Amino acid sequence: MKRLDNYWNSHNAVSIALWPISLVFSLLAWVRRCAYRVGLLRQCKLPVPVIVVGNISVGGTGKTPLVIWLVEYLISLGYKPGIVARGYGAQIGKTPRQVNPESSAEEVGDEPLLITRRTGCPMVVAPNRVAAARMLLEKNDCDVIVSDDGMQHYALGRDIEIAVVDGQRRFGNGCCLPAGPLREPLSRLASVDLVIANGISEINEHSMQTIIGKAVNLGNPELAHNLEEFAGEEVHALAGIGYPQRFFQLLKDHGLQLIEWDFPDHHRFVKADITPDDDLLVFMTEKDAVKCRHFAQPRHWYLPIDVSVDDAFSNRLAELLRGLKGG
Repeated sequence: MKRLDNYWNSHNAVSIALWPISLVFSLLAWVRRCAYRVGLLRQCKLPVPVIVVGNISVGGTGKTPLVIWLVEYLISLGYKPGIVARGYGAQIGKTPRQVNPESSAEEVGDEPLLITRRTGCPMVVAPNRVAAARMLLEKNDCDVIVSDDGMQHYALGRDIEIAVVDGQRRFGNGCCLPAGPLREPLSRLASVDLVIANGISEINEHSMQTIIGKAVNLGNPELAHNLEEFAGEEVHALAGIGYPQRFFQLLKDHGLQLIEWDFPDHHRFVKADITPDDDLLVFMTEKDAVKCRHFAQPRHWYLPIDVSVDDAFSNRLAELLRGLKGG
């Protein structure tokens, strides 16, 4: 039986049958947003600027590497950023939890752990992003907050919104859940400050391109090789991310012959998941690697991903930040 998301790229019998529910979903999303705008629902305004990075569609669009880039860019401008996130895949409960490099993915989530290890910046996770942001400010010296995947969490006030678009998949059939992949109608993009596409961009969108680092050995991080050195080898490739085909295609583009293993997003790996019954090398994403380090073998490698953005994006972001300072 096909998963529901297999029907989201076209108008077909399944998506058409679900379309009336999508209309209700879209209406409720609009009403909820309006309720925050007019004050029927309370929005918390913090004493420091809040930058929200998110999207209007489900599935991976490349938010995590953009958050890492954004935090590093803010540091280069002289800011002291902190980060808040939901912590998907972790059993956090209602109490906010600060992330540190020694945390486990089970405690704080795979993406927060990856971001913290890459940036070294303070980060707090909680289902309630307002509570997370308050704890972040109480316990850390931050003058700007980045909210990872927080566009639909309207209780947290925001000063700048950045929407990330998958340049390849775009918006599927353009319908809201469950008939399509959208969390909010396409019209929502008209209200954000910056739209950036991962890959191919269109008019009124900025461009973000993937930068592939060296493949790093999971058991020995000092050991790293250019991906081209593995060209022609048959390897296992596993991914528990929102859009695993992007990772698989990266490996194929560099000449690797893949045996693909597609796991659900935020999958909690066990040793058996990453140890196929052969001697082939195993490649995984950096997001998955943070959950597998404690049972890694010399055959396991991960691929760090960074992004570059067009100059117009970084210039416009700096301009928006200067405007906040001026205000």
